[in-house]
Amino acid sequence: MPETRMQKLRRGLKNAFSLESPHGPLTDKDRQLMDRLAEKIVSRQMGTPAVLFLSSVRPLNAISSQAMVFLRPFVSGLLNPAEYDRMTEIVDRREGIAALIDAIEAQQALVENRIK
Repeated sequence: MPETRMQKLRRGLKNAFSLESPHGPLTDKDRQLMDRLAEKIVSRQMGTPAVLFLSSVRPLNAISSQAMVFLRPFVSGLLNPAEYDRMTEIVDRREGIAALIDAIEAQQALVENRIK
């Protein structure tokens, strides 16, 4: 029995408003990449400004990831392109920015404990 137009439309829109990421959950490699980035941010004493900035753009994660795609040609000489692309995918996820904020805060706590 052929599929009707309404059935095709329903099938096409089934996941249109899903809040789940098409990339799946964060992997261990993703978390390692975020930890390395957090370490670099905190070593430059930019942890607090980074957390403030990331918290402010958190609701705009899809736009942020698209801005990263736009800026890729300009930063490709400075950063590893494969890791930059991976970070773009991480930021595109709903939980990506929150996980990066958590990594930065954990790294800051680690550095503060070393100082004491």
